[in-house]
Amino acid sequence: MSSNRTRREFLKISALGAAALGLAPLTQLFGQSGDVNSAKLNSRLPGTHASVMGLTCEPLETVRIAIIGIGMRGSEAVRRLMQIEGARITVICDVVGEFLKEANKRLREAGHPEAVEYSGPEDWMEACRRDDVDLVYQCTPWLMHTPVAIYAMKQGKHTAIEVPAAFSLDECWQLVDTAEETRRHCMMLENCCYDFFELATLNMARQDLFGEILHVEGAYIHDLRYLKFLDQKDGGYYKHWRLEYSKKHNGNPYPTHGLGPIAQILGINRGDRFDYLTSMSTKQAGLSRYAAEKFGPDSLEAQSNYLLGDMNTTLIRTVKGRTIKIQHDTTSPRPYDRLHLLTGTKGMARKYPDEAIALEPNAHSFLRPDELKALLTKYEHPLSRQIGEKAKKVGGHGGMDFIMDYRLIYCLHNGLPLDQDVYDAAAWSSIVHLSEKSVQNKSQSIDVPDFTRGAWKEAEPWPVVTVD
Repeated sequence: MSSNRTRREFLKISALGAAALGLAPLTQLFGQSGDVNSAKLNSRLPGTHASVMGLTCEPLETVRIAIIGIGMRGSEAVRRLMQIEGARITVICDVVGEFLKEANKRLREAGHPEAVEYSGPEDWMEACRRDDVDLVYQCTPWLMHTPVAIYAMKQGKHTAIEVPAAFSLDECWQLVDTAEETRRHCMMLENCCYDFFELATLNMARQDLFGEILHVEGAYIHDLRYLKFLDQKDGGYYKHWRLEYSKKHNGNPYPTHGLGPIAQILGINRGDRFDYLTSMSTKQAGLSRYAAEKFGPDSLEAQSNYLLGDMNTTLIRTVKGRTIKIQHDTTSPRPYDRLHLLTGTKGMARKYPDEAIALEPNAHSFLRPDELKALLTKYEHPLSRQIGEKAKKVGGHGGMDFIMDYRLIYCLHNGLPLDQDVYDAAAWSSIVHLSEKSVQNKSQSIDVPDFTRGAWKEAEPWPVVTVD
């Protein structure tokens, strides 16, 4: 494969969206060599529009959806969303025509009307402009996330974005500014917030089972070496976009799976916020070794320069003095791990390698299996209890993807605030840029912007929500 050609093609496609919106070119935001923008973007003038904290919009009897990107995640989104009452997929868009045909075949066989297809590199803009679309649900490659979301909101559409939502502080602020200007919902599709154990520990935390929570940990440790090098025709990423990113960037490019659930538990942006962080990466070794073994030591893949360190560790301190550890590693041969660990003044909980909880007065030992089962049953989150069985049948990472989609459609249908808003999308995603900036400067401490512009001080933490 030609990495330079692939990067040029990808930036060209992505830049179409940036140009349409009047945004800075992607080469300016990310640098020709992948360096983060050195401009001081941590500060921002007060917004000219009112906050969208707790935003409610007109209820939608039927949520008409345009799905942009029908690859790995998008095809699964089609399968899940078509099983939710009150949701209708009206438009599908992807540059790979075969994906569209397969998606419409799935809709047709399930008894749904076929969706309108768009397949040109600029057609996603036309899809966003359509009158029969209320929600633009996008599963595009990373660098398209912000341009598509901003354009969709400017067309009066709500938008849901695969993770992360943005890759620079400027993009984070663009999302916030546009949501406040258009009064449209902008949700990052952080599915791990809807995992059964994460939901249960959220419920426990809201009921003070762990006391004051002072330290939390999250991670995305997932061996993706095989997928990064796999051709798209065999099920790999479109134009190897994830591998290409690894050649140009360091830091933590994918923080939100571990960060999202613990940020909600801590009430980040609602009673507390990220204050500053420091980040450090190991050297890169895993991709080069894998490429040499798979393609040969003299291959282009093995000789390529990869900047992304195998393990990144980022430490965040909140304004209220809590600490957060976030790790990222997609190139080491080790089992999947999101970590999800929290420690409070009354006890602690962890998800990996096995679900475990320890509580006062016997916190030196974890609860016995029967005690843990009883506790998880007692504190089962209402979302798990109400739609968990169907979620497990539909699937999607054990069911959490379906719970996420179901809850999103439920909120839009009933005119409710979303569980994750644009401020969460911006704050959680900002770790991508800030971690890289810290790594490049010998783990220098970096301030995290207040994307809520002070609204976090009065906002209430996400409650234990239900569906009817």
